[in-house]
Formats: sequence, structure tokens, C-alpha cells
Amino acid sequence: MLSCPECGSNLLFKDGKRYTTQGVIQRFLCRCCYFRFSEVGSDRSSTMHHVSTIERQSLNPTSALPSKRQVCAVLQEAKNLNNAAESKTVAEDLPQDAKGSLIKYAAYLERQGYYGDTSYMDLMRILVKDGANLQNPEDVKTKIARHKWKDSVKMLATYAYDQFCRMENITWTKPRYKQQETLLYVPDEKDLDALINSTQSKRMAAYLQCLKETFADPGEILRLEWRDIKDNIITINHPVKGHLPGQVEVSNRLLSMLNALPKTSKLVFPTSYAVVRQCLQSLRKRAAMKLQNPKLLEISFRSYRHWGGSMLAHYTNGNVLTIKKMLRHKSVQNTMKYIHTLEFRDEDFEIATATTEEEVKQLGEAGFTKYDEMKGIHFYRKPKRFRGLK
Repeated sequence: MLSCPECGSNLLFKDGKRYTTQGVIQRFLCRCCYFRFSEVGSDRSSTMHHVSTIERQSLNPTSALPSKRQVCAVLQEAKNLNNAAESKTVAEDLPQDAKGSLIKYAAYLERQGYYGDTSYMDLMRILVKDGANLQNPEDVKTKIARHKWKDSVKMLATYAYDQFCRMENITWTKPRYKQQETLLYVPDEKDLDALINSTQSKRMAAYLQCLKETFADPGEILRLEWRDIKDNIITINHPVKGHLPGQVEVSNRLLSMLNALPKTSKLVFPTSYAVVRQCLQSLRKRAAMKLQNPKLLEISFRSYRHWGGSMLAHYTNGNVLTIKKMLRHKSVQNTMKYIHTLEFRDEDFEIATATTEEEVKQLGEAGFTKYDEMKGIHFYRKPKRFRGLK
């Protein structure tokens, strides 16, 4: 019997047919996780494959299923799409005169060595949808200035258009936008775990758990290969810009979650950032409504790294070099944003008391800090161990 490639359930609905040059392909919809997939060919026993494109479609309002569902359109030729072809697919809802420019721009970014999931393409598509004339720099600057973006996003949009101008040999004066320094939002560990436990997908749960234990960037985990996992060590061989490669020791729980995933590709997570981002948005809404916890809506993929860096800063008493090493930063400036004050509960500390001068000396050598004194009794505490750090 057929089973859902996402959750393994055999409870399926037939969900229409796809007419292709290969013949008629039957679509199916999982009744458990609402994941839609298709057969390859007409043989019902044929192998299922994943592709890196997810679209959302609204169901009939009278249907008992949710209003949004995940779609996995399985076609053999879709596996061979390159970045330019994927960008062409994404640009189908744009004006006809802008499609060619964006496809050419995607190919240019690929030749320049930019990663396939760069946000440059998304920002350029938004500018085109806003009616910006890409051949007119002044019009583009006006659209960027009037957009309700933060200055950091506007700065990134100017960098994206600057690459377009270099491709088209257009001379323009880049506007000045500076990234505003803000404190990182650091969620509680229980909220991060609640989001992991709420997912119905083994792959998504393993992806989030991997982010939590490695403190890695989402793009680094998407490029993780099976050969990078050996025993309890995960090697980050494909760091993003500003990061260094490195190795991280992980738990047996994470290894079990990873070993339960299908090994149909050299990549552990054979998908794209756009796909997992849409899955996260759906997961957050469902989990926040189920658990009645609106703080889950604020969690992003990088929240796991921000939580890890902040915890390292607390447990190492702000040791910048240790944090820099474990987060694999190239520059210390990137590490400094994690040096801020966090509020911890009493159970996050080891408590000790001292009444004599010798005991005070021993506690000081052990890393304890005095925080109170009452009737000749000195109260000391220090953070509990975190990831093997003392």
C-alpha cells in the first residue's frame, strides 16, 4: 500500500490527477499530516521522491480539512532544475517584461558564487511587484525608501539591486542605510522544545533539534551531508558567510532522529530554505493555537542559535573567545551581540554557602560568585554546566 512520505501514514485521499508528458500521475493527500504527494509514473508501487518546491492552496471552505496544506508535486524532471530554472518558476506571477531580467539575474548570482537561497531574489521580486522599473535606479530608490521595511532590510535591498546594476552595467549612487543595533530576541528553552514536540514531521523535528544542538545557521544544516555525521560528531563543512567550519558533539537523541530519516540523497535534508520556512510558519501557528502560547509565533530558525549563544555567554561569564569558538564566528564583532544580560531562575544556578575564610577561598577558586550575606553566612552561586562548560 502507498504511504505518506512525510509521516508514513496509509490513510490517504485521492486528490486529483496531474497530466504530464510522462502520462497521468495520481495525486494523494495524507489525512494525518495533510501532506500532498504524487506517484512517479502510473505504477502504484513506484518510489516516492521529494522536490524542493512547496505551494499552498486553499481548500473548499466546507471541507473538514485545514484551510492550508503542504503540496509536494513529484515529477522526475523537477529533480534536475537548476537555480535559474527555479527562479523562472518563481517568477511566473510577475509582469512579463520582468521575468527575463529576473531569470538572467538569478543566473548572474549563481556565476558570482552566491548561495541559491539568497534573499536577493526575494527582495528583487518584491520590488518588481511594487511596480519598480529595474532599468531606472531613481525609481528603484524611491520604491525602497517608501517601503515599510526596517533599515537593515532596505540596506540589503540596495545590495541586491547593486548586483543587478553591475550585471546590466548601470551607473547609480547607492543610498545610505545603516543596520540598527537591537537586542536579540532569546526565547525560553521550553518554548523551543515545545515547537519541536509539536511538529508532525520527523524531518522537521530532526531539523529543529539539529539547530538547537549545533547552534548552526539554518543554511549550514540544509547543506549538511550524511558523510558529515560520524558517531556523535557533526561536522559543519559548508559554513555560511562570516562563519568558520567546525565540529559539534551532539546527543544520542538527535542521532536517533537523524537515522530515522530516509537516505535518498547525499544531503540529510534535501530541500530548500523557502520550503522549510513555509513549514515553520504553518507549524508556529498550529502550535501556538494548540498550546495557547503566542510566544511561539516569534520563534525563527535563528532563534535556536541566538538562544545557544546567549546561554554560552551566561555560563562562560561573557568569555568572548569561548563563545566565538563555539559559534564559529570569523569576527569578534559578531560575537559581541550575545554579551547581554539574561534573567535566570534559581534552579539554573548551583548554590553554596560559606562561614569561614577557608570556605570562601575554596568557593572563589571553584568559580562561585557571592550574591548575598546574612548573619555571618555568605551565599555563593554559579551557573550550572552547559554543554560541557564549567
